[in-house]
Amino acid sequence: MSTFGTLFRVTTYGESHCASVGAIIDGCPPGLPLVAQDVQTQLSRRRPGQSNLTTPRDEKDLVHLQSGIEHGVTLGTPIGLLVRNEDQRPKDYSETDLYPRPSHADWTYLEKYGVKASSGGGRSSARETIGRVAAGAIAEKYLKMAYGIEIVAFVSSVGKVSLPSVASPPSQVPDDEDDVVEDALSPEFVELLRTVTREKVDAQPTRCPHAETSERMIKRILRAKDANDSIGGTVTCVIRGVPAGLGEPVFDKLEAKLGHAMLSIPATKAFEIGSGFRGTQVPGSRHNDAFVRRADGGLGTRTNWSGGVQGGISNGEDIYFRVGFKSPATITQPQETAQYDGTPGVLAARGRHDPCVVPRAVPIVEAMAALVIMDQVLIQNARKTASSLLPPITTLPPTMVKPPKAEGEGEKKQ
Repeated sequence: MSTFGTLFRVTTYGESHCASVGAIIDGCPPGLPLVAQDVQTQLSRRRPGQSNLTTPRDEKDLVHLQSGIEHGVTLGTPIGLLVRNEDQRPKDYSETDLYPRPSHADWTYLEKYGVKASSGGGRSSARETIGRVAAGAIAEKYLKMAYGIEIVAFVSSVGKVSLPSVASPPSQVPDDEDDVVEDALSPEFVELLRTVTREKVDAQPTRCPHAETSERMIKRILRAKDANDSIGGTVTCVIRGVPAGLGEPVFDKLEAKLGHAMLSIPATKAFEIGSGFRGTQVPGSRHNDAFVRRADGGLGTRTNWSGGVQGGISNGEDIYFRVGFKSPATITQPQETAQYDGTPGVLAARGRHDPCVVPRAVPIVEAMAALVIMDQVLIQNARKTASSLLPPITTLPPTMVKPPKAEGEGEKKQ
């Protein structure tokens, strides 16, 4: 469906070549300072035409806030926003009247609905993500103001070109010594997750915060572009400052919600959280995150291979995950395929398309992460408020009940 979230609900609308795209956001708390520029910053990071690494479609993606805000403050009522489509070329898609584009959604949409958009992929186009990014920017502002939460995503690989610190290289050891392995993630990668900022990410056109790797990525993307081809990659995201206790077992675990959100983004094919698949190669004795006392008296973990989530619930550590994006389906290179009626033929698609989507996917990943955390924060706060109206629990052993915090303990640092 086109709606995401439980208490913070976002409904997006629009096709790639219709009059406008946008969203309705329901459940935003009242009293949040909000102006168009708060949303525009992220939309401008997502928009096409940013460099020769992206589609040349020239859209400014200017947001128009329609409702739910007065005098720069949210009212608690639904927020409506729209972005007009301006640089449209439907004639570039006339060949899709005959051919379903290989690995695109033309065929599946037609099979599902019996009718499809005539150009640009319709709802399957990444143009739909404008509404998500706008809504995510609103959620992110609340999370920053209320909890100090920071969300930073970056490109970690393009094709076979990847950050040198993504993971320690697999150890080549005999089978009888296969427990002798490196840590699940390299110290360099752990440090990157702790310190990376959007400023460092945006300093490179690829949005990879490592200049040397970024240069190699540029060459790989341009090689695909020059060959009228495309290439995929991965985006890594870290969420810092998340409170413990978010996530709704058993079917709505936090990592399940994050996976749902990320795999709903166009062109995604993979999701892993924490140490991910690499963690399957590490013995539990080395992979377990031992608990330690924090400076504030609470519990933390010495390592964070869990990626900030245990038992489907946030544990207060940084949450990090990686999303895999396939090579864009629409390419201008001639491809042998079949028409809708099964007649063999050759399709050389036209139009303006990204040779690699990952640089522009960064704010989309951040937005979907913000939507998940925002929804879970509201759900957990509703539970805590309902519980606070009851008398303190005195009938259970102390080990079964969380002790009350001392006055001032656990408050957000300004």
